[in-house]
Amino acid sequence: MKFTRRAFLASTTALAFAPATFATGGEVPFDRADIIALARDLASRPYEARETVPQAWQDLTYEQYRSIRFRLDRALWYGTDTPFNVDFFTPGLYFPRTVQVSAVENGMTAPVAFDLEMFDRAEDVPDLPVDETLGFSGFRLRTEMHRPGKTDEFCVFQGASYFRAIGLHEVYGLSARGLALKTGDPEGEEFPDFIRFWLERPKPGQRNMIVHALMDSPSVTGAYRFDITAGADCIMEVQATLFAREELPHVGIAPGTSMFLFDQTNHNQFDDFRPAVHDSDGLMIRNGAGEVIWRPLANPERLQVSSFVDMNPRGFGLMQRKRAFSDYADLEAQYHKRPGLWVEPMGDWGKGTVTLVEIPADQEIYDNIVAYWRPAEPVAAGAQLDLSYRLIWGEEPQRTAMPRVINTAMGENTFGEGRLAVIDFEASELFDDPDALSVFVQSPHAESSDGVLQRNPDTGGLRLAFSFQPGDRDHVELRAQLRLGDEPASEVWMYRWTA
Repeated sequence: MKFTRRAFLASTTALAFAPATFATGGEVPFDRADIIALARDLASRPYEARETVPQAWQDLTYEQYRSIRFRLDRALWYGTDTPFNVDFFTPGLYFPRTVQVSAVENGMTAPVAFDLEMFDRAEDVPDLPVDETLGFSGFRLRTEMHRPGKTDEFCVFQGASYFRAIGLHEVYGLSARGLALKTGDPEGEEFPDFIRFWLERPKPGQRNMIVHALMDSPSVTGAYRFDITAGADCIMEVQATLFAREELPHVGIAPGTSMFLFDQTNHNQFDDFRPAVHDSDGLMIRNGAGEVIWRPLANPERLQVSSFVDMNPRGFGLMQRKRAFSDYADLEAQYHKRPGLWVEPMGDWGKGTVTLVEIPADQEIYDNIVAYWRPAEPVAAGAQLDLSYRLIWGEEPQRTAMPRVINTAMGENTFGEGRLAVIDFEASELFDDPDALSVFVQSPHAESSDGVLQRNPDTGGLRLAFSFQPGDRDHVELRAQLRLGDEPASEVWMYRWTA
């Protein structure tokens, strides 16, 4: 796992923990219903922030903390016929509070004890206090994937309710969260926290692993079940039962959090040798009507929120479509290997919006992009909310039969007035006769030119170019699509230009 400061940022909020949930001792029976009961009980009582670890842990420098490395031979189930291993992370620095992790086997569960001997440390790491109350800050999962006899990591849970996963041959990028609350609101965001985990021991030959989590925060609690399968894509089936301590007017379901700094739409703002820097380059939506929307991401000058109204969405997610090394030219970050994340509701989610929050950022260490489903109606205080959905992490875990948008570029209209938008669509049999295609370019805010289609010899697809006149407006909404007769011949391209 690549260790970066950006991986820590989400965990600096005060996190909740109820003392009653920190039971220790020998084995006790396990049932998911008991976790749901714990969440319900937590919601019936006032929120209590749990204690922080001793100051010596919090005073570790970034370099000291990253030099504390887990010993793989101390992993849970290491050296057994169990097809998964579990590594652990210490608390400290950006992780001032711990979680309890328990292992489940044959219907019984017992805590995994923290032991500093599980970790190798650099010489400059000071002596650190350890007692029976200390726990881990998170864990990662490993299994055999493409190297016979060797395990590869593919999933990490650490910090607030954040977790990340990768498909085969990928590197970590964007994160998911258990829940998002008040994202982008003026009064500030609330970060729920996974406070306890239960790991079901897989049987020999089993290809999936079950992780349970208890969540707590000032306004909501929850019980989560993750059924995780590693592979070319990492697939998670999620079941969540939430209990609202108070009304939740702005709740984000199945949130994904990513980073977008620049690409060809705003490279002029950054003096950087790389052509682009981002973990994700677009939001893809398959709405309840079956329409496929591609919204390129932006790094705006000020906070902006985009809402895509829908009824029973079929799926949405943040994608990283540009997959060539030359798209980024970054030997260290390897942005061309970052996964996309697709959210697929299981069951009807009713009315609401796919919400995209874009936050200004001046460095790539900040996760400044959030996408989630926001129900149309608030969740009432005291209510129970049951959710099921699938998360797919991979190169592009959701593909459409229609030609995709593979690049968006913008700049001054050198030979005319206003701004120029250039959109590249991938090669497709639908483009064999470009003269049969219709171009639809729309904007409710600005006058736009008729689109011009040209064959792109480099991609084999088509390039659409059009100009628009923003005038003195500070933003312009744009929409474009190719059509063949009455049928769509491409995704719907949507973009918000900002001054």
